[in-house]
Amino acid sequence: MHLAQLNIAKAKFALDSPQLKEFVDNLEPVNHTAESSDGFVWRLQDETGDATSIHIFADPNIIINMSTWTSVDSLKNFMFRTHHRDFLRRKKEWFEALSEDSYVLWWVPIGHEPSVEEGLEKLKYLRVNGDSPYAFTFKANYSANEAEALKQA
Repeated sequence: MHLAQLNIAKAKFALDSPQLKEFVDNLEPVNHTAESSDGFVWRLQDETGDATSIHIFADPNIIINMSTWTSVDSLKNFMFRTHHRDFLRRKKEWFEALSEDSYVLWWVPIGHEPSVEEGLEKLKYLRVNGDSPYAFTFKANYSANEAEALKQA
């Protein structure tokens, strides 16, 4: 099994605004870091190489990010032990705080590239039901075995 993640963020400004220039200018280097990281498998992207033009909400300032990894640790290593962490620290400059969960993790079969709809369904499930082997956050950190057991139940 591989770990899938979806996260959403609501930009405080339009993506082409001067206020978001530094964030947007660093998408390519941060995406390259992800792709070069141990455990990286796949990420959602459009023809330009990022996912900022993929709009799934009525609000164009809500952006999404989706990827798959070999493990929770590989995703955490990328998020918190690379250049990406510098941008996490500055998240409040660029993005509004959301009142509901803004990310979700779940286990997928090796080779499966989750759809945006699948990720949104997992996020909605998490928001309604809380952490479970079906959809969870880093706080719960369910194993692939627990997710498999849920499928077979």
